[in-house]
Amino acid sequence: MGEGISDYNRCIIDLRRHMWLAGVEVELRRLIWQIAVTGKYISAKIHESNRKLAGFRNIYGEEQLSLDRSADEILKIQLQFSGFVREYTSEESDSVIKIGQGDEKYFVTADPLDGSSLVDTNLSIGTIIGIHKESIFAEGRKTMVAAMYITYGPLITMVYTAGHGVHEFVLNREGEYVLSEENITLKERGSIYSLGGLRKDWTPEHLRYVEYLEDTGYKLRYSGGFVPDINQILIKKGGIFTYPALKKSPHGKLRLLFELQPVAFIAEQAGGLATDGKKDILSLKVEELNQRCPIYIGSRFEVEKAREFLAKG
Repeated sequence: MGEGISDYNRCIIDLRRHMWLAGVEVELRRLIWQIAVTGKYISAKIHESNRKLAGFRNIYGEEQLSLDRSADEILKIQLQFSGFVREYTSEESDSVIKIGQGDEKYFVTADPLDGSSLVDTNLSIGTIIGIHKESIFAEGRKTMVAAMYITYGPLITMVYTAGHGVHEFVLNREGEYVLSEENITLKERGSIYSLGGLRKDWTPEHLRYVEYLEDTGYKLRYSGGFVPDINQILIKKGGIFTYPALKKSPHGKLRLLFELQPVAFIAEQAGGLATDGKKDILSLKVEELNQRCPIYIGSRFEVEKAREFLAKG
């Protein structure tokens, strides 16, 4: 689809047709479509949520909304009957779950409901998905074949890549994902920044980098949710999101397998970069499910500039 599609077709093309035209292999496009449809079920669950805590904590010691568990179960059940997925693991689980017969092609990772603590404030939240071949305990660049995230906000949108560019779809009133923007490309340099962690906990090198952004006139945009913040950078065509290494948490907060790998794959396909400050996110090997690392992700200029500041430490 290097030449794009006409303005007329752009208004009517749906997800399945787009993937077919893009040459995505049959089983992979069926899997992506099924996950996108599952997003509709998760959205419905969000709308009927009573916003009450489930009354226990997840394996990482965080308050777990009943909504997180519901989203995880919806994904797991839908993928179990897809016929394409051998194993599934999510941020809500402490293990890899075998859901296929053993000869299926794909391994799926998920953050079923990123930003669920924002539900009661009515801010956007999302689902992050990584699709791998072979083992997930490897460098993402060697195993990832597709990644996607769904944003539940004023509109339900889905962004995906299968290694042939990054594309956004919006869920219309008829319940179809319709192409909104094709071949999204980040500018070399943006104008917004999104920062995680408390300022008092930042390292001196990271603080100097943020002061550079502030002095240069970047505008702060931060919601507290990874999906809405990275989506804003992608749709606005530039900028940077960072959740850095902190003085007492040198590995940062976000998880490599469930959050960073998929979004890094999307960012690189859009012409951007994603790094832990030294190495590309997709070059890091996954050693354990709850592995965390710092993240600088977005336009090439801002990410390279972050590397410069961090190297001075």
